[in-house]
Amino acid sequence: MTTPGEKTAVDWLVSAAPDPDACRRAWEHDPLGVALLPAGRLWDVLILPGELGQATLDVLDPLVGRPGPVLADFGASRLGFFVPPGTASHWVGTGVRGAGRGAWIVVPYPGRATGGVRWTVLPDGKGTLTDPVLLELAMHEAAARVVVGEARNP
Repeated sequence: MTTPGEKTAVDWLVSAAPDPDACRRAWEHDPLGVALLPAGRLWDVLILPGELGQATLDVLDPLVGRPGPVLADFGASRLGFFVPPGTASHWVGTGVRGAGRGAWIVVPYPGRATGGVRWTVLPDGKGTLTDPVLLELAMHEAAARVVVGEARNP
């Protein structure tokens, strides 16, 4: 239950849409339970390859307690970390794609199972995003862990 003034995950997500009410109605009635939402207004998304993304989340979790929202595509071949707007336009990293201003992302309805994209970390409704500096540090540590794991299991 939310308190007055506290947004739910759904409220926060649809507030990024050009027409939040229309987005909410379409989203709630879509049998797939997904909506296209614009990046670059409330958040950008940094998309990491699955193995690196999962390892990064494993490093980040204990550091921050609860990172910002994270999406996984079907099979978790990619993970998308929600970061502050503007981050994608300045991010330089091999194999990392950014979705910022002008990009649209497929977002599942929080708490509803879909056949494809899913939440690995649900939005908290407060607008919590992952700090890009901590994300970068976690990625470096995760990359080292992935390389060590590959060396042990050739």
